[in-house]
Amino acid sequence: MKKLTAVFTAILLLAGCQKLPMAETPPQTPPGQFETLRVGTLYGPQIYVASPRGDSGFDYELASRFADFINKPLEMVPYGSIHELYQALDEGQIDLIAAGLGDTETRRNQFRLSPPLYHVNQLLVYREGSQIPADLNNLAEPLQVVADSSFVETLEDLKPEYPSLQWQEVNDKDNEELLSMIASGELQYTIADSTSLEINRRFLPELRASLVLKEQQPVVWLLPTSNSDSLMSELLRFWHQEKRDGTLDHLVEKYFGHVKRFDYVDTRAFIRAVKFRLPHFEQWFKSYAGELDWRKLAATSYQESHWNPRARSPTGVRGMMMLTIPTAQQLGVDDRLDPQQSIRGGAEYLATILETLPASIPDEERMWFALASYNVGFGHVEDARILAEKLGKNPSAWKDVKQVLPLLQKRKYYQQTKYGYARGSEAVQYVDNIRRYYDTLVWLDNQQSQQALADNNSGELNDNEIPAAVTEPDAAVQPR
Repeated sequence: MKKLTAVFTAILLLAGCQKLPMAETPPQTPPGQFETLRVGTLYGPQIYVASPRGDSGFDYELASRFADFINKPLEMVPYGSIHELYQALDEGQIDLIAAGLGDTETRRNQFRLSPPLYHVNQLLVYREGSQIPADLNNLAEPLQVVADSSFVETLEDLKPEYPSLQWQEVNDKDNEELLSMIASGELQYTIADSTSLEINRRFLPELRASLVLKEQQPVVWLLPTSNSDSLMSELLRFWHQEKRDGTLDHLVEKYFGHVKRFDYVDTRAFIRAVKFRLPHFEQWFKSYAGELDWRKLAATSYQESHWNPRARSPTGVRGMMMLTIPTAQQLGVDDRLDPQQSIRGGAEYLATILETLPASIPDEERMWFALASYNVGFGHVEDARILAEKLGKNPSAWKDVKQVLPLLQKRKYYQQTKYGYARGSEAVQYVDNIRRYYDTLVWLDNQQSQQALADNNSGELNDNEIPAAVTEPDAAVQPR
């Protein structure tokens, strides 16, 4: 008995020396196999913006379309940094990353990359009024760039050519914050994608670009390297469909097509007008906008009159919405200089145009066609649509019609049309201006909402967020 007990004791002692078997980690569910499409992203005007008026952003809209393509609800999951995005993808918390990230060699080694969505240049950014940086070897202070961004890899590639080049990688700020620091003078240099710079200059007009550090870098989505064959196959099918249908080009036009023109003085003047002039008329824009976003109506009015109730053009159109006498009479506007009547009349006129437009024009683009008609006349826009079709373009896509409208100034083309010559290039610029004003209003509106949530006050912008006073240019107006 004692011998048997000793044997059992020895067995127990030996067992105590052995490592206990570890519980097996359950295999991760392959990407795309969940009930939702889980997309990791970053906040940014061109990437993803969540607001009470609805979510927006290039990557958000494309991800939403991809979710519909694979017949799954979209779950957009914003993260605070690129590193957190990488970690979430590695741990299977998300299916893919859609965050405006560039195609780099490092990312090719770590992830599976989608086909290119669009292309950008990487630019050295500085502040208006400071010395223009002309050589990376002679920067006054080190660059600051977001950690894990494609900019880090670009700088590493440039280091042998510019041995004095120095930079700091920051983990606690995103690219939008760095651009804000440049505009305020807190930071001297950073790097930004061309699209991000163009978009942010609508809100931060002090931003300037100097050197092009990398040209035509593809922007892509990232998938994990393992267990993603099925999702990548679906993504490739989706990408080919979007390219074939022109939807991808439409989204690029929607978010980036109107921001290339930039007027520093006008942008500063507009931001000041939002603070000092808009409050006098905002209630009427909201009251008479109807189903239209009131900020689009307000942006149109600014383009017409710079919110000056007594504005006049050389052709005799007058008021906040620059109505002709016949149009005002038709709309029941007795006094074109009365801002309330003018805004009501302009809103009704725009609504009438929107209703008149062909049903083939998509809802999200109807406003741009209506604005072009408001500026140059409905008949001329129809001429441009007919001409677009003759030239093999889509007459119901604004990105195509905006290319054709300037042709109405050339005899070769306008002789083919019903209504003849028109200043189509001005109509295109007119629409682009309004789109930029609208985007700025949306951004300022979101800033106020965030501030209101943060400090529970009225949400008014403080003086430090408004540029110094500038002389406003005369309103650019067209007869109607």
